[in-house]
Amino acid sequence: MPLSWFWSREILMSRRMLWMLLVINILGTIYGYIWYGEQLIQTASEKPIWMLVFVPDSPTASLFFSISLIYMLLYDSPKSKLGQALRSIIEALGVVTSVKYGIWAVAMIVAGSSMGSPTGWQDWMLIGSHLGMAIEGLLYVRFMRVGAIAIGVATGWLLLNDTIDYQFDVFPWLPRPLYDVLPIVCVCTFALTLFSWIVSRAAVAYRDGKTIVRA
Repeated sequence: MPLSWFWSREILMSRRMLWMLLVINILGTIYGYIWYGEQLIQTASEKPIWMLVFVPDSPTASLFFSISLIYMLLYDSPKSKLGQALRSIIEALGVVTSVKYGIWAVAMIVAGSSMGSPTGWQDWMLIGSHLGMAIEGLLYVRFMRVGAIAIGVATGWLLLNDTIDYQFDVFPWLPRPLYDVLPIVCVCTFALTLFSWIVSRAAVAYRDGKTIVRA
């Protein structure tokens, strides 16, 4: 059995696989919002209420991906152009944010650990789950109705999120040593957003048999 069989359409788009991933992502989304609970409460008490949407990053990414999985399970595409555009943008958000925050969380945990922050079982669980987010986003983009414009919109959202995070100090709480190098964290966060755009854009171009220049 060739190794490629494990990420073939037959496996990835089977209803059993889609349902399993949907359950995992929904549970991860719930856990993620609970994990951000204390920061959400603090933000609500100290910042304008509209900033709350920019606080929980990873659970919002898995929420978008969960909705994308529901679209795949339904199979039928929305009939209206507005519905089709909405699906494309949600799926693009599911891909780009999963890649960005999947890698970002792992990088922050590893960087904090390298600077002396204690690493417990929860950190290893977060590393595994966030790597899974990045991988599933890239594996499933070829089955989504995602185009260059939708990827651009999703990237625009990430750039806005990054700006709000570091302009108004609502970025996810970090391992303590990383606060000493916060400007570097900020730069790396913006750079990772652009990297996620490039990778997601390349994946869509590869799916469509195009080069990024021509697409």
